[in-house]
Amino acid sequence: QLQDNVPPFPSEQALKILEKAFGCSAFELFAHFEMQPLASASMAQVHAAKLKTGEDVVVKILRPDMREVIEQDLQIMYTIANLAMRYWPESRRFKPCDLVREFEYTLFDELDLQREAANGGQLRRNFRHSPLLYIPEVYWDYTRENVLVMERIYGIPVADVVTLRAKGIDIKKLAERGVEIFFTQVFRDCFFHADMHPGNIFVSL
Repeated sequence: QLQDNVPPFPSEQALKILEKAFGCSAFELFAHFEMQPLASASMAQVHAAKLKTGEDVVVKILRPDMREVIEQDLQIMYTIANLAMRYWPESRRFKPCDLVREFEYTLFDELDLQREAANGGQLRRNFRHSPLLYIPEVYWDYTRENVLVMERIYGIPVADVVTLRAKGIDIKKLAERGVEIFFTQVFRDCFFHADMHPGNIFVSL
């Protein structure tokens, strides 16, 4: 339920984040910026926009104060892990403190949208000529550590099975292609999208 439907943070905050990141307002930066977010997830929310060169884009903005929130949650997790180590001998073979440390490393990686942009660019290169998967382009001139701007793509959310069937999409073939895409990433490229939930996948007609 948290895939793309978390309560959004105020658009005024989004505008302030953009202005701090780029040194100008969103309305100077873009030809058009949609105040109402398209989607809102646990780490960031997405707004539609149009570049002055005419391209439709989406603007992913990291939630404000995310690092502080995560640090507080991690402290609670470390406390629980230490208590488990002390009072539950069986837990030691799972190395709970090491698990939390690995989780911490991964989470803080996710706070850097430039890293996400680089990963998206690599994925796009890997599937540049694929008839099965299209990866949107990243606009690097508009990307910062807490802001990611990428090409807007249109399609049917993969979880909207009713619409997919109504449009004549072969669900069995779609599932087979999804498996092929994932295994191609893993076994051919050794580089895979680790968050392939339905909120991140659209089906084109």
